[in-house]
Amino acid sequence: MNKIPNRQVICDVLLEKAKEDKDIVVLCSDSRGSASMAGFAFAYPDQFVEVGIAEQNLVSISAGLARCGKKAFAASPACFLSTRSMEQVKVDVAYSGTNVKLIGISGGVSYGALGMTHHSAQDIATMASIPGMRVYIPSDRHQTKYLTEALLDDNKPAYLRVGRNPVEDVYEEGGNNFVMDRAAEVKSGNDIAIIACGEMVKPAADAAEILKKDGIYARVLDMYCVKPIDTDAVIKAAKETKGVITVEEHTFIGGLGAMVSQIIARECPKKVINMSLPDAPVVTGSSKEIFDHYGLNAGNIAKTAAELIKNVG
Repeated sequence: MNKIPNRQVICDVLLEKAKEDKDIVVLCSDSRGSASMAGFAFAYPDQFVEVGIAEQNLVSISAGLARCGKKAFAASPACFLSTRSMEQVKVDVAYSGTNVKLIGISGGVSYGALGMTHHSAQDIATMASIPGMRVYIPSDRHQTKYLTEALLDDNKPAYLRVGRNPVEDVYEEGGNNFVMDRAAEVKSGNDIAIIACGEMVKPAADAAEILKKDGIYARVLDMYCVKPIDTDAVIKAAKETKGVITVEEHTFIGGLGAMVSQIIARECPKKVINMSLPDAPVVTGSSKEIFDHYGLNAGNIAKTAAELIKNVG
């Protein structure tokens, strides 16, 4: 079982690249510990800025440093970064086109017992609604590594959301076949398509294995690139299967499911079921407890897929 959280992977990549690239700067909002950035702060104190609990300042300072030629990575809890500093993200980063990578840590429901004040079940909708802002939610440590490396090589704004705890591997080391802004096909199949992002990709893949035992072959797409979404992959999956299921650690309003539904309704109408968190304060508990409560697990995904196939004939 993997014991390395995605947030640590981001720090490890930045630590390695900063050996040669002194333009890399990391900023935190009293969050170096929870962001796993303490190691970077210790190794490169001249390339680290602690702004304290001031998310709006975090974003604006990052934008200012980016305007000076720096590669700014601003790490803060996703629940606060995506709400308290939205205006700064909209104006100083996206509208101004500054090279700021926003790292939303402890995303989704991974803060667990801290409850709805610390859950970020609306951040995809918030960030994706801003013109010029890209949104990424990697599914495991390997994809997180490739994505972070890719983000270091471009100069466009982006929001990257990762959870708090280690997650099971979806890919083998070196076997991700990562392509920037293109969905990854985790499982092949033409009976039904399951499109997931972030921590929901692994249960989606496990659901495909359950379905296979019943002779149902599910195509599982890892849509880590929520914006820009891989429209071609969505259309292809819809056209080549009997229906589509989306799975996300986010409310159904404005998230992955909404985007996929809009594409399919416009391009190739097909039955779509969105599996997500509700439009309500999420119950308190561990990530697994919350996922199980709302049916965001392999067993229920498989059950939903089987019912969809049965209903569409």
